[in-house]
Parts: sequence; structure tokens; C-alpha cells
Amino acid sequence: MTKLQSLIQMLFALSIGVVGAILFIYLQLPLPWLLGAIFASSIAMRFESLPIQSPKPFSAPARILIGLTIGSAFTPEILEFIDIYLYSLLLVIPYTIITIIAGMYYYYRYQGFDKKTAYLSAMPGGVVEMVIIGEEIKADIVKITLVQSSRLFFIVVSLPFIIQYVFKIDISGNKLITTPISQINIPEFAVLFVLGVIAGFVAKKIRLSAAYLIGPMLISIFVHATGIITTTIPDEFLKFVQVVFGTIIGFTFIGVKLKEIFKTLFATLGHFIILAIISTTFIVIAYYSFGFPVISTLLAFSPGGQAELNLIAILVAANVPYITLHHIVRLFIVMNIAPIFAKKIKG
Repeated sequence: MTKLQSLIQMLFALSIGVVGAILFIYLQLPLPWLLGAIFASSIAMRFESLPIQSPKPFSAPARILIGLTIGSAFTPEILEFIDIYLYSLLLVIPYTIITIIAGMYYYYRYQGFDKKTAYLSAMPGGVVEMVIIGEEIKADIVKITLVQSSRLFFIVVSLPFIIQYVFKIDISGNKLITTPISQINIPEFAVLFVLGVIAGFVAKKIRLSAAYLIGPMLISIFVHATGIITTTIPDEFLKFVQVVFGTIIGFTFIGVKLKEIFKTLFATLGHFIILAIISTTFIVIAYYSFGFPVISTLLAFSPGGQAELNLIAILVAANVPYITLHHIVRLFIVMNIAPIFAKKIKG
């Protein structure tokens, strides 16, 4: 297959994601551009005759755009409150450790996973990194991939419904999220995007975790916090980012039999309930101790993918810096704990 054919198939998959988004807009369901794309692509990829493939190469530019958007929220006014966030950030340490221990016990004791596989399956974040570590220590990478992907699926799908129907925050339909492209300073945005691309490659070169997200985010924080650049990411681009991530998530279970998918989803549902209990406990502690808005606290202590949760935070106009810092700390703990203890686990 040529690169052109591969590109056409990826674009076709993204088009199916857009169709799903339009359907969700019509039904007035939460986060239509993300959840609609997940729904449509997860159905489409079951039909092997369709000339489609996962648009994974689009993930890097999509992550760069999210990183730049996150960074744009770090205004000089927001940075004045960083010291107040510190107390809440300290809760991330016990939260992450308890989450790992509880998840490992669940998968080892009740799902029959070996200790290494159970340990990496329980990690709250870093799907790709956990699979790489799993290969090195000879864990079951198929189970790790399925479980981690299922956890992400449950969180990404459930949170929008919780936000819309429990907290009564409207995130349905085709409403404007940020500034439309017609009102954007195009030359300044072009400079911002180029800086983001460079920062992403540099971060990848020095092996920074989540390089294409963190690198652009850091450069965006710098230029926005100093006032060098004031332009934000166009609304249309963020909708495209949602379709990309939704379509990629929908393709997660490609090539896996439906029986295995349902078995994994059922197994992960138990872990998801455990995560919900732990997260709720820490959300209540943080909310009543520090008084941050409940939506921001909810997203800060949700054990999902950093890119996906930050995207949801942007879409619901939550406190993005507060949420981002919590996930950076969680990711830092996970990425440092996982390799050290994984090699010491026997059996």
C-alpha cells in the first residue's frame, strides 16, 4: 500500500468520525465531536471490507494543538495562584499510589492476571509507555493494551455525561468552544504552531514523556504568560482534534474478537468502579479542603489520558492550569514508579 492510499484511508476514517459527530449533534448528546467519532469509528472498523485505517499519524499534530491550547490558559493572572494549587497537588501522590495498589490487587486477585501484567494494567495513564515496559519485562502486552484502552474508553465516554446530566453543564450540540478562525490573528497563530512543532520535536529528542503534548504546552505557557503571543487555537481546529482522538479511540479494538472485547470491558468495569470510588474520595477532600470548583476538581482527579482529559477541560471551560498541573504530577509519578518496580516484580 502506498503512502497516498494509506492517507486516503485515514481521511476516510476521519470522515466517518465526522458523520458520527453530526449524528450526535442532531441528537444533542454531550461532546459530539469526540463521542460521535468514537461511536462511528468503533462500528466502522468492524467491517473489514471498508478501506479505512486508524489515523494515528494525525495524533502528533493533534497533541501539539492541545498542548498549545493548554499553554494559552496560563495567563499572568492565573500564574499568581500557582502556590495555592500546591496543597491540592500534594494529594496526587497518595491518590496515585492508592490507585495503583488497588488496581493491581483487583487484576491479580479477581481477574487472574500475573503480577507484572496486573501492575502495568493498574497504572493510571501512559498506555504506550506501559506497553513498552511490558515488552521489556515479558508481561502480557495484549491484556495491558486492552485494559488500558478500555479504562480510557470508560472515562472519556462517562465524564461528558456526568458533567452534562449530573452537574447540568451544557456541552451538547455544535456550539462554539473557543474563538472562530475568522477572528484569529493568522500570522501569529502560524508562529505559535511552528514553535509548538519545534518544541514537540525537541521534547521527543530528549525523551520527555508525552513529548508532543508537554513540549508545545511549555512553549505556549512561556509566550502566553509573558504576553509575547495572545492568539489562541481556532475553534475549528479543536473540533478537528476531537474527531482525530475519537476516531483513534474507536480503532483501539481493531482485530480483536467481540467476545474478548466484552470480556475485557467487563473486567475493566470493575476496575473503573474502584477508580470512581478512589477518585470521588479525593475529589471530596480537595473540594471541601481548598474550595476549587467541583468540575475542575473532578477532572483533576480523574485517572484518564492527559490529552483527553485536558481536552474535556478546555471544552467545559474548567480551570485548565489547575487540571493540567495535577495530571503532569500524576504522569511524572507513574512514569518514574512504573519502570523501577516493574523490573522487581516476580511472577
